Amino acid sequence: MAHMSEYIIRTVGLTKRYGEKTAVKQLNLTIKKGEVFGLLGPNGAGKTTTTLMLLGLTEPTEGFATIEGMDCTRDPIGVKRVVGYLPDNVGFYGDMTGRENLHFTGQLNGLAEDVIRKRTDELLERVGMTEAADQKTKTYSRGMKQRLGIADVLIKDPKIIIMDEPTLGIDPQGMRDLLKLIRELSEKDGRTILLSSHQLYQVQQICDRVGIFVDGSLIACGTISELGKRMEREGKYTLELSAEPDNEALVRLLSNIEGADSVEREGENVLVHSRMDLRRRVTMELTANGYTLLGLRQKGGDLDEIYSRYFEKAEREQRKAQNKIKGNRALERLKEGLRSGQRKSGGA
Repeated sequence: MAHMSEYIIRTVGLTKRYGEKTAVKQLNLTIKKGEVFGLLGPNGAGKTTTTLMLLGLTEPTEGFATIEGMDCTRDPIGVKRVVGYLPDNVGFYGDMTGRENLHFTGQLNGLAEDVIRKRTDELLERVGMTEAADQKTKTYSRGMKQRLGIADVLIKDPKIIIMDEPTLGIDPQGMRDLLKLIRELSEKDGRTILLSSHQLYQVQQICDRVGIFVDGSLIACGTISELGKRMEREGKYTLELSAEPDNEALVRLLSNIEGADSVEREGENVLVHSRMDLRRRVTMELTANGYTLLGLRQKGGDLDEIYSRYFEKAEREQRKAQNKIKGNRALERLKEGLRSGQRKSGGA
């Protein structure tokens, strides 16, 4: 078990309400030094509100958050000294060059001129922007602005970097370069990275752990392997396979295998849903019935599959809770009707 000193970001019961709307509900989260942590969820899930509370830009309704032991609400200036923030839409002064923008950021952070010049040159080289450094930023593509944004964040040499949708709207090659750079910031520099995103494939490539956010609640947290195994322990398996001949008799055969709950087609593959591992049983049945197995894979190890399952589970629980509330209200109305009838009878 990790010692508390290993955690650089910590939230306890962190909650934010806007009127009747609860944007973040009782968030308990710890992030270790040097870790790349992905906060995943759809728009409106509470990711941005969580980021704002960590940055000290909005106060929690309940609970607290600390970064390097500093309370994010009580000591936002101290937090800002060690945290760099890259928003989803990076803004620069368009009539200034990339180099001039970095120089200006260095001045705002109180750095000496020689330090600013040295870091600017080093960071432009690191993010692959040396050739475009003296062009005005209004001519930059989104990918170029994201790379310059990382250099801008690194000017003050932060221990923690918080990124909001860093890969959004970037071309494939730019995305690969950016993901590689983010990973290096953790592995080579020892920086802690917290990124929020809904682009699951990219997150899976670089994150050590992920947290799944749905409707303001953190419903799952761990490594991708841990989350996949957790779903298996809950008794949910999906086997993806392809075989020849691929005919309706194949689907009927798979449907009749003991333990199979349902069978469906997905493109050129067939999916077998069950509450147990059927790989051995399926292989034996197909071979015995003259089929050639072309591909067999137990699904659940990919982040998009894990996310979909947790998201569906959260929606089911939410519907159940809503139905319970509706049922309680209906029962109260029924009781009130009976009480009203009794009062009328008594009055008569």
